Amino acid sequence: MAKVYYDKDADLNLLKGKTIAIIGYGIQGRGQALCLRDSGCNVVVSEMQGTPNYEQAKKDGFNPVSAAEAAKEADIIQILTQDHVQAKVYSESIKENLKKGKALCFSHGFNIRFKQIKPPKKVDVFMVAPKGPGALVRRMYEEGKGVPCLVAVFQDASGQAMKIALAYAKAIGGTRMGVIETTFAEETETDLFGEQAVLCGGVAEMIKAGFDTLVEAGYQPEIAYFEVLHELKLITDLVQEYGISGMRRRVSNTACYGDLTRGPRIINERTRKEMKKILKEIRSGKFAKEWINENATGRANFNQLLKAGDEHKIEEVGKQLREMMPWMKK
Repeated sequence: MAKVYYDKDADLNLLKGKTIAIIGYGIQGRGQALCLRDSGCNVVVSEMQGTPNYEQAKKDGFNPVSAAEAAKEADIIQILTQDHVQAKVYSESIKENLKKGKALCFSHGFNIRFKQIKPPKKVDVFMVAPKGPGALVRRMYEEGKGVPCLVAVFQDASGQAMKIALAYAKAIGGTRMGVIETTFAEETETDLFGEQAVLCGGVAEMIKAGFDTLVEAGYQPEIAYFEVLHELKLITDLVQEYGISGMRRRVSNTACYGDLTRGPRIINERTRKEMKKILKEIRSGKFAKEWINENATGRANFNQLLKAGDEHKIEEVGKQLREMMPWMKK
């Protein structure tokens, strides 16, 4: 069983007198920065001048500076830019400002796991990864709750890396609900697999395949959209709240029987073999190498695939139908 830490296991006093730099004021950066500040931490924010995130940081009472300035000033440097940007930011702005006693923090282990960032031995390297978007991290913190987090130590130069990581997790509300110990490798590999095989890749292809099957059989595209895409949220909400077994007991018996008898025909042994192949590509570094190369060469394949997805019939139908649903608009 995984080791889980709670409020009693973490000491906020370890962050007293330290400055925490948040590099990247996106959704996750904003959520963490605001929670850290409200927990009494000294926070400095880095964001590119002229961007909406820069303006948001100013509205929130921060004085955004460059990544180099933030890294120089900070004792703990939390890198929250996108994965494909982190190595560049690190090499150009952070690396030269790392002194003995400082710490690097991440919320996703990609760049450490695949050696795009190679920190010096003199600094702590740890991860605090909330299992939810930054806006939820912030909302739960304000409500006196929290979002569960993962915690991992890659490098313990100070001998206190785990204690500091847990203090950080407490400062963003994570230990209120529970912080699960993991490794950079485990977090990265399972995260990539989940995205590719289930949450994004698997689900998106299942939806399109279901839509295409119904439309090609002569059913109206609008009806197909409702049945295979729109109603998905009803099911995932039930799964998230009650688990798969709980969901099955909250849908009709007809739906439940169809699930139990037909589901294994869709996700069959061939599908499971392909999932294992995808996991192997992740663990070997093949996917990481492919994605790094895609960014280095202008993203031609990425952009072509994205455009092809945008042009699928389900997007046209969905756009029209969502206009009929005012409750889905902000």
